[in-house]
Amino acid sequence: MEVAIDITEFSYLPAQAEALGVPVPPSERLTLPLPDGRRVSGVRYGSGSPQITLLHGAGLNAHTWDTTVLALQQPVLAIDLAGHGDSSWRDDADYTPRTLAVDVAAALDAWTDRPQVLVGQSLGGLTGAALAAARPDLVAELIVVDITPGIDTSAGPAALREFYAGPTDFTTRDELVDRAIAFGFGGARADTERGVFLNTRVRPDGRVEWKHHFAHLAAQALAAHDPGDVSAPSVLNATGWQDLDQVTAPVTLVRALDGFVSAADADDFARRLPDASVVAIQATHNVQETAPAQLAALITDRIATIGM
Repeated sequence: MEVAIDITEFSYLPAQAEALGVPVPPSERLTLPLPDGRRVSGVRYGSGSPQITLLHGAGLNAHTWDTTVLALQQPVLAIDLAGHGDSSWRDDADYTPRTLAVDVAAALDAWTDRPQVLVGQSLGGLTGAALAAARPDLVAELIVVDITPGIDTSAGPAALREFYAGPTDFTTRDELVDRAIAFGFGGARADTERGVFLNTRVRPDGRVEWKHHFAHLAAQALAAHDPGDVSAPSVLNATGWQDLDQVTAPVTLVRALDGFVSAADADDFARRLPDASVVAIQATHNVQETAPAQLAALITDRIATIGM
């Protein structure tokens, strides 16, 4: 049985901030009860009202943005999508972007007082598009990170399905770290340990399990809800392009050169959305973790461009 460790979710921030040479911002966990009995949760960084909101990808959580937030040095809100982090799981396992966007809208209504520069990576990017289309009053700018509605990411989701199709609980977090490294996920071991800690919890029986619902769904169910899986493109492709077509805010696509969006995917995005910007960054799919400074600089530049 794993021994309980006296550690908070923000305990890693000082070391990360020291490595970047920046101060540690005030940080707090926010929780909003929803009318159906579920909750949406998130993290607010910095003092003052946020003008940047961050949405993570499938299987991640708000803390995937920690290093990017430190590089930004601005008030930021990072939201746990439904089924992830400290937000509630859905009984219907519906984690499609338009459904997820409803909870995000409720969170922004409660926790912000101005339109946001909305940055969404992977599933978070498609959720951001759905939100910007449905609630233009909440979004001043949409930055979509390494995803498009028509993307072919069959290799990536296949690896994720295999990773999550294994055991759903473990004796120690070290077992999960070893498994992640064996599958080629994560970077240095210390970074992987941090990611695993922030994405898992210890159950009352002492076993360690993932916080996110995806790891607890069968591989077939996971495939049905993965935004990049080509076995279920009919709804996501159609609604994703429809949502992007209806977005009135400026749109930027960030393409990770070692990620899921190919040059052809980026060209297709630019053809469909000729007013959008497309920016390439040397990074893997989780740009916020592998190129946080570059992503933060792009976000800051977009804020200056739109005059916020």
